[in-house]
Amino acid sequence: MEITAEQYSRIESVLPRQRGNVSLSNLTVLNAILYVAEHGCKWRGLPKRFGNWHTIYTRMSRWSKSGVLDAVFENLQREQFLRIKLEAVSLDSTSVKVHPDGTGALKKTARKRSANRAADGPPKFIWLPRMLERL
Repeated sequence: MEITAEQYSRIESVLPRQRGNVSLSNLTVLNAILYVAEHGCKWRGLPKRFGNWHTIYTRMSRWSKSGVLDAVFENLQREQFLRIKLEAVSLDSTSVKVHPDGTGALKKTARKRSANRAADGPPKFIWLPRMLERL
């Protein structure tokens, strides 16, 4: 699930311009992000050909916060380079069983859930991009 330089040139306008002395091109970072999305591996599990995993993760995090990553995936689908489906999964203590050894010792002060669920904060989501099919 990598894009070529020719395909990259068609969506390059969505990505921020690189300034200064950067070790990895936006194309390399984008292909590394697509690799993680396709294989579901950890960032540390990226092959060495992509470069330093932490650099890639930092740039992906910055793009995600600024909305660049959403625009990139939208353009990849519009240009029909990839078909990707994003799913949201919510995990909390009511849906995940913990092994008895993982519960730890009794706590002296346990937090009680408030009657107002909105006061407890937003639910935590994990985004799981899935490749639908290869084009």
